[in-house]
Amino acid sequence: MDQIKWGIIGCGNVTEVKSGPAFNKVANSELIAVMRRNALKAEDYAFRHGTPKWYADADALINDPDINAVYVATPPDSHEEYAIKAMRAGKPVYVEKPMARNAAECERMIAVSRETGVPLFVAYYRRALPYFQKVKELVDSKTIGDVRFVNICLQWQPYEEEVGATAKPRWRVDPTISGGGHFHDLASHQFDFLEYVFGPIKTANGISANQAGLYDADDITVANWEFESGVLGNGSWCYTVNKEQREDEAKIIGSKGQIIFSFFEKFDIIVKTENGTEVFNIPYPEHVQQSLIEQIVKELRGEGTSSSNGETGARANTIMDWITSK
Repeated sequence: MDQIKWGIIGCGNVTEVKSGPAFNKVANSELIAVMRRNALKAEDYAFRHGTPKWYADADALINDPDINAVYVATPPDSHEEYAIKAMRAGKPVYVEKPMARNAAECERMIAVSRETGVPLFVAYYRRALPYFQKVKELVDSKTIGDVRFVNICLQWQPYEEEVGATAKPRWRVDPTISGGGHFHDLASHQFDFLEYVFGPIKTANGISANQAGLYDADDITVANWEFESGVLGNGSWCYTVNKEQREDEAKIIGSKGQIIFSFFEKFDIIVKTENGTEVFNIPYPEHVQQSLIEQIVKELRGEGTSSSNGETGARANTIMDWITSK
C-alpha cells in the first residue's frame, strides 16, 4: 500500500477527538468515509470533519473501492462481524478495544486474519503514548531494580446515568453488548500495557460481583496474576464508591524502589528510590491514538511494525475471561 485510505464503521464519541482526526494528520493516511446506522449523525460527522463520504450501511463502506483500510469503532458486540467482513474483503482492520466481548470472538477474528493474510490491529494505544513508553523505559533500565510485583487500584463513582429513578445505564455495562462492565472496558487497557512491559501473564484468577445492583454487569473485581517472568500482580476495581474515594493508581515495586503512575487521569510518573523522588510530567497528546495509527500506517506501507495487533490485543480478553469466569 502507498496511501492508506480509511473508512470508519461507527463514528461515535471515541472518534471525535481520540482517533478520527488523527487519520488525516498521519503521513500517507486519509479518512475517506464514515458510517453510522443513523444516517443524519453519519452525515453530520462527515460534514464537521471534512470527510468526503458517509454511509448508513457498513457493507457499503466495506465494499467502497476507494477505501483500503477499515477502523471498527462500534461497541464490542459487532467487532467480530465487521472485522471479519472487512478482512474477507481484503482490507486491513483497526478495531477498538476491547477487541471483542470475549477471547473466543478474538480467536475467530485472528483465525480469519491468518487465513486471508490481511492484517488486524487493536486500539491499545497506550503502547505508543510517550507517558507509558516512559514507564516502560524506567522498568527496562532497572531504575527501581528487579521488579517484584505490580498493584492496580481503580475505584470510581457511578456515572450520573447509572443512578436515580430515571437511570439509563449505557451499553458499557450491558454484558450482551460489551462482554462485561466497566472492568472489561478499562482493565483491558491495563492488562494490555502490563503485558507490553512485563511479557505474558501465565495465570490469573479473581472474583467479580454486582454489589450495588445499578445494572446487569459486575461492578467490583479483585484479581491476582503471575507473569511468566515471575513478577506477581494484584488489583482491585470498584465502580460504586463516592467521588471522594475516586482513585486511579498503579504501583510497580522493585528491589530498589517503586514507580507510581496513572492509567487514565493523571500525567505524573513518580519514581522513588534511595536517591530520592523524581517526577516526570508527560501530558497526553490531543489525539491519543495518533501515535499508534502512525505505527499501523507505517506497517501497512512496509516501513515499520505496529506495537499492537490482533495477537497481542486478544490477550487482554483472555486474561479478563480468566479473572471473571464463574
